[in-house]
Amino acid sequence: MMGRYSSLLSYCLLGCLAAFLMAIFSPVNAQRAAPLIVDHNCTDITLIPEAGIINAKTVLHIVYGHTSHGSQITDGMTGLVGFANGGGLGLSLAADIFAWNNGGSDGALDLHDEGMYGDVGYYPDWVNETVDYIENNPDVNVIVWSWCGQAGDKYVAGTLYSEYLAPMSQLEIDYPDLTFVYMTGHMDHYADADIKAANQMIREYCIENNKVLYDFADIECYDPDGTFFEYPDDDCDYYSSEFGPLLGNWALEWQDSHPMNVDWYDCNAEHSQPLNGNLKAYAAWWLWVRLSGYGINTGIEDIPTPFTLGQNFPNPFNPATTIKYSVSVKSRVSLAIYDVNGRLIDRLIDRIIAPGSYVQSWDGTDTSGRRVKSGIYFYRLRSNGSEQTKKMVLLQ
Repeated sequence: MMGRYSSLLSYCLLGCLAAFLMAIFSPVNAQRAAPLIVDHNCTDITLIPEAGIINAKTVLHIVYGHTSHGSQITDGMTGLVGFANGGGLGLSLAADIFAWNNGGSDGALDLHDEGMYGDVGYYPDWVNETVDYIENNPDVNVIVWSWCGQAGDKYVAGTLYSEYLAPMSQLEIDYPDLTFVYMTGHMDHYADADIKAANQMIREYCIENNKVLYDFADIECYDPDGTFFEYPDDDCDYYSSEFGPLLGNWALEWQDSHPMNVDWYDCNAEHSQPLNGNLKAYAAWWLWVRLSGYGINTGIEDIPTPFTLGQNFPNPFNPATTIKYSVSVKSRVSLAIYDVNGRLIDRLIDRIIAPGSYVQSWDGTDTSGRRVKSGIYFYRLRSNGSEQTKKMVLLQ
């Protein structure tokens, strides 16, 4: 396990600090110069410096609204306290360093769990709950809502923007000194296309508008070794295709091959497995540390960006196009093509590559080698906790 942490995402910490330096000085100000995306690339808890954890506990006052699925984060955070105290993953930090409670007593992180009733799927209730909480708790500076199972439904109904994205943005305007954390919905294999399309819409909105996103669904698509599962369910079952047979459960398989209390810890993870709760907790602490502004005014300058993604050429194109990109450090890189509904069309790259500049072509076919239709497509490059997305047009 420790070998994984020494090699996987060793550059993630610098990427996070670079994001801090790009932000406005106020660590929790909603007006950001760049998006802050926390996903499976930010689940290495061993890379978080102790000073960053302490800084988060000093700065942040968080309220979290959720129902059952959202409790995976806080239940995972609860279990993490004892796991870290026992030296899990080789951690050697102050006792109870990851403690949290409502009010931040005894040096804990101030996090009011279920301070707002319900989840973000219940509109307009969640908006009214948010306003009521803010008005009655003037010290709060971070607002987090999770989904239960409604994100895909809202996408199909055409209300995901009007009942989630637009109200979140309006709250940011109304309360500019607060940070509002966007979230994707949990994976749902039985509505695979709908939830993937909804989550993709949320991701694109956050990237284009410099929002803060905790990518709940993305974390459910990868095991701790970085293995990608294209068709998972929220309980960590994975399937061969959208309508294909069950192949296994990635969390249970990983847990069975790694010692408990050394590589992972038992915790409640509603509708899922303990390992999923572990990863959700690790990513949450990455989020808290990054929101606290740790790294600002530390003397760190000129941190390189993890990668650059160029515009494809030609664009529009037929029958093929070329995508140029560069990577500044050795890292796992993913380059994939999606349609306008967020469905994966083709995965061009998913491997560890050395620093340098590269050229990748796409011939307009899907993962099965079939020619796709004319239209708008998106290509996304991911590496070390960062991602860039660009649009291209295929004309047959």
